[in-house]
Amino acid sequence: MALVRRVKGLLLFLLLAPMVTAQQPLPTPSHQEKLGTVNFATTCNAAAQGQINRAVALLHSFQFGPATAGFQAALAGDPGCGIAYWGIALARWTNPFSASMRPVAQLQLGLDAVEQGKKVGAGSKRERAYLDAVGQLYANYATTDQRSRILSYEKAMAGVAAEYPDDKEATIFYALAMASAADPADKTYARQLKAGEILEKLFAEQPDHPGLAHYIIHAYDVPALAPRAIEAARRYSEIAPSAPHALHMPSHTFTRVGYWQDSINSNILAAAAARREGQTTEELHSMDYRMYAYLQSGQDTAARQLLDALPEVALRFSANQGPSSAANASAGYFAMAAIPARYALERGAWADAAKLPAQKSEYPHTVAITYFARGLGAARSGDANGARAAAKSLQQLHDRLLEAKEGYWALQVEIQRQDVEAWAALAEGHPEEALREMKAAAAMEDGTEKNAVTPGPIAPARELLGEMLLQLKHPDLALVEFESTLKKEPNRFRSLYGAAHAAQLAGNPGASLRYFGQLLKTCEHADQPPREELAEAQRAQAPLH
Repeated sequence: MALVRRVKGLLLFLLLAPMVTAQQPLPTPSHQEKLGTVNFATTCNAAAQGQINRAVALLHSFQFGPATAGFQAALAGDPGCGIAYWGIALARWTNPFSASMRPVAQLQLGLDAVEQGKKVGAGSKRERAYLDAVGQLYANYATTDQRSRILSYEKAMAGVAAEYPDDKEATIFYALAMASAADPADKTYARQLKAGEILEKLFAEQPDHPGLAHYIIHAYDVPALAPRAIEAARRYSEIAPSAPHALHMPSHTFTRVGYWQDSINSNILAAAAARREGQTTEELHSMDYRMYAYLQSGQDTAARQLLDALPEVALRFSANQGPSSAANASAGYFAMAAIPARYALERGAWADAAKLPAQKSEYPHTVAITYFARGLGAARSGDANGARAAAKSLQQLHDRLLEAKEGYWALQVEIQRQDVEAWAALAEGHPEEALREMKAAAAMEDGTEKNAVTPGPIAPARELLGEMLLQLKHPDLALVEFESTLKKEPNRFRSLYGAAHAAQLAGNPGASLRYFGQLLKTCEHADQPPREELAEAQRAQAPLH
């Protein structure tokens, strides 16, 4: 009840009664706001300094459009405030955790800001160091690959932080650069751990700093580390409730640890704030996380209502509206494809999945979501030809991504293609081929990490392998795969049910009852009457009561 009261109170704040800022004296924005406390010292005049502090606070919450406007306002008050161009350039890079290649037009805008800053001139050696560092993201972009430029920026920020150890902001931006440069294939999580250690130490000293809470969540946004971010997740929405992304971001941690109702509550608030600010892509992104949480907790009626609300939000979406927030146009397209795909696949509505209409999008990895759902839906409905056709489309999308040098997304689509090929082979009556393909897909998925744009895979490969093994009457092997999935994706509905069912068939009633009990606890807010899987869990638990 206390959590419900807190959510209602914060929602009332968002809609009716904005709070007073805790920052330095600021220019009066369109409404009073609370963004946290940031002190980014500059050589700019007093009026510009207030604008800079506010703009950096916005930048720390990935409010890129408002932050850019803030830096431009600082320049209006002090045309010689060259450090403002550093902020503009960093804002134009947009979300550092986005795996996609930046388009040339965006890169040129960032480079223009860097060059303008150098032309105007920064007022100190430190400020020039910031400008030089952000310039690494854009330098020679026509001939230097994006990964190399990201690593050069990380190295440059390490130098700034080392040269100015009293500048906590330099250390924070260095830790952010380190966390966002992490390789998804590195399972030691070396960069994330080092960044997290730096950020946690500073967070103890500056508990009202928005970037510290935000970047701790991002640094630990992998299954093995997520519990370390719970405190920051609880705090971030209280530090900067005027930033829609600050209201959404805690749900990254809540998703990783399987706290579904907390994720739902966060994203209700985030969607309301994003709508208020006209950040439609951020609203769509929060809706995708919310759909995922509803489905994992058996709240199918609420999930259906969210699906029904999608067309109205999609009408307000424009790929040309500019990167005003953490969620860019590709995140909007991702959510619009993922929401209906999740609604069908998580509920086992295979025929519905097979008929999902593909959307038009310039981002192949978002189009692939629908063909992945179609392929699984067709195969599991017995339509091998439909599944093979979907797999062919996924191959074409994969090839387009490789051609565009989108290596990360090409890998994700290749995993999806192999999933579909595996289930198509099973539908054709080739179980050995099916298992071989499915195991290969699972191993490939083990070697990467999900991107921040998604709460989780549309369907985890090891969960799909477990369901295949159940169909092939290997419940003992299936149980291993479901348990493996739950280590990475705690409290997933289909894996909890799969584990309970597999244990039951394997003659392990103790494990079956344990997983059925965990499923019922996870779904304490589920619809009544519940899904059949929950009804089965209730029947299994009945003799114990």
